[in-house]
Amino acid sequence: MIIRAIFLCLAIFALPVSAATYTIDSSHTYANFEIDHMGFSTQRGLFRKTTGTVDFNPEARTGHIEIRIDAASLDTGFELRDNILRGEDWFKTAAFPDIFFRSQKLIFDQDRLVAVDGMLIMLGEARPMRLELKRFKCGFNLVVGKQGCGGDAQGVLLRSNYGLTNSLPLVGDEVRMNIQVEAYLP
Repeated sequence: MIIRAIFLCLAIFALPVSAATYTIDSSHTYANFEIDHMGFSTQRGLFRKTTGTVDFNPEARTGHIEIRIDAASLDTGFELRDNILRGEDWFKTAAFPDIFFRSQKLIFDQDRLVAVDGMLIMLGEARPMRLELKRFKCGFNLVVGKQGCGGDAQGVLLRSNYGLTNSLPLVGDEVRMNIQVEAYLP
């Protein structure tokens, strides 16, 4: 019985990843950011609510990634600042509740996915953005008991390109964005 269970586990791990649509696991997916604060420090924050899908075909080296970030879920660890950032002078979350990243092209180095080119849509502005992948893996997750894909992505944007010009140059224009993603088959 134990040998059969071990064989079954090994067989699951040996299964090749085929074309599939994975649903983003919101409990393991966060978009976070870093920005210079008057040269004194790096301020950090994250968005606590994300949804979306990852369509991935490793054999054809194709796919599509759609990430929806709930702008009102912004959390910098300081409630007063968070409320100001959600307001009319910054993210205008009442009028623009979502930030989107939509891929246009997956970039491979041989069989390894290394970057994703796409559009970041924020405050009604759509701008090209490249997310470099520090890691990307697909396989069977024993803890959740599902086939999934996940990775860590990094990109840089200029907030002024989206109309966020408040406090320039005291607060930096360059924003480093990181997105950690886990997505699983339903």
